Amino acid sequence: MALVTMKALLEQAKKEQRGIGAFSVGNMEMVKGALEAAEELKTPIILQIAEVRLKHSPLALMGPMMVQAAKEAKVDVAVHLDHGLTMEVVKKALALGFTSVMYDSSAYSFEENMARTKEVVAAAGEYGATVEAELGLVGGSEDGSSDHGVKCTNPEDARVFCENTGIDALAVAIGNAHGNYPVAPTLAFDVLEEIHKKTNLPLVLHGGSGITDADFQRAISLGIVKVNIATASFNSLTAHAQEYLRTQGGHNYFALNEAMVRGTYENVKHHIEVFNCEN
Repeated sequence: MALVTMKALLEQAKKEQRGIGAFSVGNMEMVKGALEAAEELKTPIILQIAEVRLKHSPLALMGPMMVQAAKEAKVDVAVHLDHGLTMEVVKKALALGFTSVMYDSSAYSFEENMARTKEVVAAAGEYGATVEAELGLVGGSEDGSSDHGVKCTNPEDARVFCENTGIDALAVAIGNAHGNYPVAPTLAFDVLEEIHKKTNLPLVLHGGSGITDADFQRAISLGIVKVNIATASFNSLTAHAQEYLRTQGGHNYFALNEAMVRGTYENVKHHIEVFNCEN
């Protein structure tokens, strides 16, 4: 199909009353596995990578691969920079052809978050790219290196933020957290419902790995359109690689490659089916 903006995919998913998966990738095998699942299910997806992952998966290598893979995919695919931390990386992603960016200023004051977000909106506008921002504090961090705690998004702040920044999607904090949950979290669906009523933008759920299928679908019914999945894919890839390496006989890269692709594929396929709200 085509490389498309994330905004186009969010609008389509919102119209069809389903969620769209944003799947973090860190290597070629993850890109292949995610696209294989999307193409099999004939469902558009978002490929994304967070700035904290770039020390292991450099943007100069991952970016062009993700963009080209999207262009050659049999379904529509958006390519997104997740949790950008510096304007330098945001601008580099845009120059590489990413169709969406997020600059995470959620740990700053409300006013500073708005100011920084407006700067990103202006930069992305030069490329026609989508902008996601975050309000409130989602627990943990993408690589597990920090945790600012959890602070639920204030619905009235969300209204003001959306009206004054020009963003296309808003990531909200409703008890969700990045990384592995010790137990499935208790999500504040009442807060989510109120945010949905006060804003007219697609809402985003970060920290999706470990949330129950039923809670995903309830969240989608209350305004969540984009759902981020990272840890679950990395865990599934690792488990499949370990399973292969425990088999008898010699091992080789090519079979290991297939195991990693399979691990990503199975996790992505499961979540697409859930986000499509299939029984």
